[in-house]
Formats: sequence, C-alpha cells, structure tokens
Amino acid sequence: MLNGKINLNIKLIRYHIRLKLFTTFALDNYRMNLVLDIGNSSSKIAVFEGKTIVASVRLIEFDREDFEKVISGFVFDKVIISSVRVTPRFVTDILYSRGVFIHTLSYKSKLPFEIQYKTPETLGSDRIAALAGAFNLFPNENILIIDAGTAITYDFLIKGIHIGGNISPGIVIRLEALYNFTDKLPLASINETFYSPGQTTRDAILSGVVNGTIYEINEYICTFIKKYRNNKIILTGGDSEYINARLNKQVMRISDLVNEGLNFILEYNA
Repeated sequence: MLNGKINLNIKLIRYHIRLKLFTTFALDNYRMNLVLDIGNSSSKIAVFEGKTIVASVRLIEFDREDFEKVISGFVFDKVIISSVRVTPRFVTDILYSRGVFIHTLSYKSKLPFEIQYKTPETLGSDRIAALAGAFNLFPNENILIIDAGTAITYDFLIKGIHIGGNISPGIVIRLEALYNFTDKLPLASINETFYSPGQTTRDAILSGVVNGTIYEINEYICTFIKKYRNNKIILTGGDSEYINARLNKQVMRISDLVNEGLNFILEYNA
C-alpha cells in the first residue's frame, strides 16, 4: 500500500501534495493519467484517477531526479504535456521509456469548443487548458476566465466559442517594472503589509499596484456581467487566492482549473 506521505527531496518555494492511499492491487490494475503543466516560473505535475486529482506537486526547479521521484509511485498509460517553453528532453525520454500515450497540447489538439482567435498558433497552451476546464464544468454558458499568475489573462468563452481574450501584467511583474525602470523606487513584495493611501513610498507602490490590479479585475467582471446573462466568473492561477480575498465581486475560485482542463483534453484526444 502506498504510504500517505511521500518523501520528496525537491527544491520547492511553494508546493502542495494531495494523496489517496492505494492498495498494490489498485496500482497494478488501474492506470491513471499524468498531467504536466510546464510554466514560466514553475511546473505543475498532477496524477488523475478518472476526473479526480489523487496527487499533485508544484516545482520551482524542475530536473530529471525530481520528475522521476514524483512519478515513481504511480502507474499511468496516458500523459498530456502543456508547456509555454521548450519541454525538457528528459521528460519525453522518461515517458517514452514507459511506453505510454503522450499528447502534447497545442492549438491543433482536438477540442470540444471553437476557437476564433485569429492567431491560434500564438494562443498559450495554459489558456487553452483553462478554457477546456471551464467548458467541462459549464458547457455552453457564458464564462469569463481570469488566470492570475505571472501575467493576468482574461478569456471569454461564450456558449462554447472562445471569442478572444486580454493579457495584462501580473502583480509581481508590475512591482518589478517599477523597480527596474526607475532609479529610486524600491522593490516591494506582494507579501508585505501596506496601507492605502500610502504614506511611505513602499506603501504607495503596493497600494497602487495591488489596488490597481483589483480595480482592473472588478471592472472586467462588472462589464462582463452587464453584457452576458447566465454568466460564470472563474478565477484561477498562482495569485488567485491573494486576489480573491480582495475582490468585491463574487467569483468561483478553482485553483486546479488548468490541470482539470488538461485531463479533460487528454481524454478527449486519447
């Protein structure tokens, strides 16, 4: 039986692991899906049993040893890879050695919704996965998907049609831009406490960046609600918990939306 604790010697800034206990019989006889989401600042790995995540981990540094440790306790026969950068060679080497079905997500993947993006080849795989996750939950409804991470993306899925979206700098990028493109402004951190209106330069930066981001998101939500009936607002991404606590609009925060979308696409293409 798998122990509920996994000893992972992985270099992490932030991680989460969710596990179920499996008998040896279950591992030998039930094959699972492996989902890889390789992002700009971190990589996420998830294992699915059907539609349920049974294990997941977020890695800041992603190397062969880490990858092998994470997947060593699971038997799977289908894998999906979503990457916004070049996929490390060791990933495909290890997966091909297992003889599993591998699907690399792209705009050419078979999808259950229509994409009207004029340059679909430039549409990020993470955005496609989030769209799929939203569509799987709420097919043929009007959905605004807000993915708050390195960048903040706003994608509009209207009755099963992706009509487009917008991209804005994330909170950390905004803070770093003020530091990098000025001579005297300090580098503030999202983890610092601040007061508004700011009575110090650091408070003024944090208040301006954080409140400006929240005002932006609130206005997107207001505009969407006014334009579309039967609407759903979904918030996801690395900064979603921080942002959700500060919004004055009701949204659904779904932290695993991208992983769930990737699993849905994998089954749809298998």
